[in-house]
Amino acid sequence: MHAFDVLGDPVRRRILELLADGELSSGEVTTVIQSEHSISQPAVSQHLRVLRDNGFASVRAEGTRRLYAVEPGPLREVDVWLERFRGFWEQRLDALATELARGKRERRAPGPSSRNEHT
Repeated sequence: MHAFDVLGDPVRRRILELLADGELSSGEVTTVIQSEHSISQPAVSQHLRVLRDNGFASVRAEGTRRLYAVEPGPLREVDVWLERFRGFWEQRLDALATELARGKRERRAPGPSSRNEHT
């Protein structure tokens, strides 16, 4: 499965968001996903399996628990692919930052009427 096929599913993206904060048990992931997406435990397990089988998550056993964690490798590959497109939004973000800074300067600078009041 291609990385964007894996990431195209909102449930799998949410699972990765949860795992980005640190390792979680399958039960912890299932509890959150079931409450947010109203899907069954087997469906959550299937999403975890897709993430694991495609290298986006790893699992380790701790007693009877299965702990999942993000694997950064495939995400780096996505980041490398996205690199060619960053220029599209970075230029716009730079322009926005310039306009925001200009607006702040204009609000701080005394206007011509306030200068005349002191003379």
